[in-house]
Amino acid sequence: MPVNTFYIFGSGEYGERAPEIESESFIIAADGGLAYLQSKDLSPGLIVGDFDSYRGELPGGVEVIRHPVMKDETDMELAARIALERGVKKAVIYGGLGGRLDHTFANVQLLSMLARRDVECYLVGKNETVTAVYRKTVRFSPEYRGAVSVFAYGGKTVVTETGLLYKLRRAALSDEKPLGVSNEFTGVQAEVRVHDGTAVIMWSAENRVFPDISEV
Repeated sequence: MPVNTFYIFGSGEYGERAPEIESESFIIAADGGLAYLQSKDLSPGLIVGDFDSYRGELPGGVEVIRHPVMKDETDMELAARIALERGVKKAVIYGGLGGRLDHTFANVQLLSMLARRDVECYLVGKNETVTAVYRKTVRFSPEYRGAVSVFAYGGKTVVTETGLLYKLRRAALSDEKPLGVSNEFTGVQAEVRVHDGTAVIMWSAENRVFPDISEV
């Protein structure tokens, strides 16, 4: 039976709570993410990277794909592309936020790449969770609390936002103006409908349940 959900672990920041891993899923350690998995007694099915971050001994009995340090891809991108090759439908990335800003931005780009390939995808960090969607509807349950921000990515993005403190109706967001920053959940079901383009959406990591993502 094919595996549709992939968990990828990097060497960025992690929250206090351990990740919740779905059954029938596949775990990839991207270089330094292996150290975090070992600290939580979690075993990857695959380890990939140039190993400039992880300095320990690699475990036996696990598939390892080693790359040179001088390469065009980050270790996280290598992991994401392997997941694509293996049929990923949902990708949850831990340890991809915090630390170096350039790596954080690179991982947001990976979300955009995955979203364009119809993959439900998340970056889960210490303080926030981030997703990217391309022409999809994102529904948040009434239990969500705190702030939520919606940004255009890669040009103009047309969105409708309902159930939030500030409403938008077919608003044209631009990657030159942060109109969608710092909206708020209000205790009712909220919806962000992306009619056109790619949107990057982020909210507080205290909300542990992922939203429902469907066609527009």
